[in-house]
Amino acid sequence: MKQSTRRAVDGFEPAALRRARPRYAALQRAIGAVGFVRRGTLAWVYGRCGKQGCGCAAEPPRLHGPYGQWTRKVAGKTVSVRVRPAQVKFFEAWIRNARRLARLIARL
Repeated sequence: MKQSTRRAVDGFEPAALRRARPRYAALQRAIGAVGFVRRGTLAWVYGRCGKQGCGCAAEPPRLHGPYGQWTRKVAGKTVSVRVRPAQVKFFEAWIRNARRLARLIARL
């Protein structure tokens, strides 16, 4: 019977697999410690309101903002949502966590 080098057979564990186990366990612990995640990006946007006498309609315009805007893909479509100032710090942390999680999973 030919022994596979990729998995343990009859109690035999290849040296490469034995060396990889501590690294794999450390990555599992790191993934478990990531916390809440949100995919997408957070940007600061400025905008116009459309009212005639407003400063945003002047030349040069004085735009309203900055406003936090969270953008992500949902079912293949780009969706953007305004984020309240009190929520911005949470979204920043969650997006950072999502990027960290993606890097950790890629290392598995």
